[in-house]
Amino acid sequence: MRRPQRAGGGGAPALALAIALAALAARGADASIHEYAGGGFSPRANSFFFHGGSEGLYASDPSSNSSASFIRFDSVIFRRTQESASRHEDMQQKTGLVEAIIVEIQDRDKIGGSYLHSDAICCTPELDKEKFCKVGEVIIRPNPDNPDWPKRIQTFFDGKNEETPMVTQTVSINKTGMYYLYFMFCDPQLKGLKIIGRTVWRNPQGYLPGKMAPMMTFYGFMSLAYLALGLLWFIQFVRLWKDILQLHYHITAVIALGMCEMAFWYFEYANFNSTGTRPMGITLWAVTFTAVKKTVSRLLLLVVSMGYGVVVPTLGGITSRVAALGFIYFIASEALELVENLGNINDFSGKTRLFLVLPVAVLDATFIIWIFSSLSRTLEKLQLRRSMAKLELYRKFTNSLAVSVLISIAWIGYELYFNATDPLSELWQRAWIIPSFWNVLSYALLVIICVLWSPSRNPTGFAYSEDAGDGADEEGLSLVGSAVKGTGDMVNLHVFPEDKRA
Repeated sequence: MRRPQRAGGGGAPALALAIALAALAARGADASIHEYAGGGFSPRANSFFFHGGSEGLYASDPSSNSSASFIRFDSVIFRRTQESASRHEDMQQKTGLVEAIIVEIQDRDKIGGSYLHSDAICCTPELDKEKFCKVGEVIIRPNPDNPDWPKRIQTFFDGKNEETPMVTQTVSINKTGMYYLYFMFCDPQLKGLKIIGRTVWRNPQGYLPGKMAPMMTFYGFMSLAYLALGLLWFIQFVRLWKDILQLHYHITAVIALGMCEMAFWYFEYANFNSTGTRPMGITLWAVTFTAVKKTVSRLLLLVVSMGYGVVVPTLGGITSRVAALGFIYFIASEALELVENLGNINDFSGKTRLFLVLPVAVLDATFIIWIFSSLSRTLEKLQLRRSMAKLELYRKFTNSLAVSVLISIAWIGYELYFNATDPLSELWQRAWIIPSFWNVLSYALLVIICVLWSPSRNPTGFAYSEDAGDGADEEGLSLVGSAVKGTGDMVNLHVFPEDKRA
């Protein structure tokens, strides 16, 4: 995603990042409890529909009653307008019909009259005469292998009643697939109908949507991976504690941040899985840890790329600009993460998410261009001064960065292809691999940095030396740490993998 060699190479990575972030705008937060708060119905052909939700569901485990997969309708109420209700008599029955249609995505062609060579979704008098369907109902062609599907649940208004409740019931899921729920009606007199209530969707192992379920296990393994890395780093840290530089404290902080972030996400998913709702407190902590880690990593890599501690002892007059960029980025990133992880699946439209994604994309592009232009100048200065040890270290860092950039660009291409060829989430069982990759890449790069800047018996060879200095401006705020202190933290930054969560 980022090209590290020259300052001029930042434009293409910035564009790639912007495209990738824009792709994220099309994906919302999943939720197992879908709330309906007075939503309206939209016209489609000769019908009106309301999208009640969609999730990947695994088939129920027949050997265990407690491992059922289902969709449950809880307190769903339909409310029609007074004008619509007044057109009927008090003693009339069935004065309006609303249907709940549950369809597995592979059976989507069985909804509507396409198989009858008709564009109609609701049955017409002509089709009714031919006994294909009943007037006033949605046309459904039963699945020959499973005649009860697609599932149709009917709810009628009676008399002049303005409200009618849907019978509380549970629909068992006996086939693994991506399921869509639509509430539909065919009678134009019901125009203006509203829906309130909720539906509960559950998989055999809990309430996590099928797309998200593998992520809980993944975050558990990543927490253990960070713990193992932290233990190995701590052992080396203690063995050579007399030779520790500020750099090593910052690498330790990055490992700790990663460990906490993965642990918070694991517990957030575990709680979500057991309750069906996202735990506000844990989610806020997880989101905040993610935003802090992203911001700090970018800032630390930026000051290191400027040569702080290697070429110059201070940042001079640009300290305030660096701090301002970091603050703005944290606010934008926190807002985006909150929207992506706290909203109900249908709460935020694509335009709303795009509005929050764009500022983050612009700020990321700003970081990228600034980082690579600064890194290019730092490498040139080290080469002119013949600081071979420092130059070799930065070259190894650049090579690692270059490989990660190529891998990232290839993966972005795959992700865009995956999303473009699977608009209906038919490949939902593999979707978890997309966000997981960025966490794995981030971890792998952190391991590389830990190896490159592992504590050693001769740590001072990379520190700033006044003898090698060039009279840098010392009016700025002197930051804490050595030249490469932030380079360890770049692992969570330089391809910005955190922006790829599902």
